[in-house]
Amino acid sequence: MATRLRLRKDAPVPVTAGRDKGKTGRILTVFPKKGHVLVEQVNMIKRHTRPDPSKQIRGGIVEKESPIHISNIALICTECGPTRIQVREKAAGKKVRICVKCEAVIDK
Repeated sequence: MATRLRLRKDAPVPVTAGRDKGKTGRILTVFPKKGHVLVEQVNMIKRHTRPDPSKQIRGGIVEKESPIHISNIALICTECGPTRIQVREKAAGKKVRICVKCEAVIDK
């Protein structure tokens, strides 16, 4: 079952738990069915790859990002920093994301 995510691509997020706690990065990909996101330069893993001249892959040890669970990250509010978010309905039925701490609108 897909989880309803309130996170979107290119949003800045800090890591709140795990091996990379304290790092900040940008969301590269969102996986709603698994409840994971791929964050830039966070949860780096090493993969051993074979050379493939047809795809122009050199081979060797490649470092890349691994998915991290959404419970281990937060969204950054421009006014108060890392926070949780709510979704509220504004006038004309439009839904916006709102900071829980200061109630500022995150969507511009």
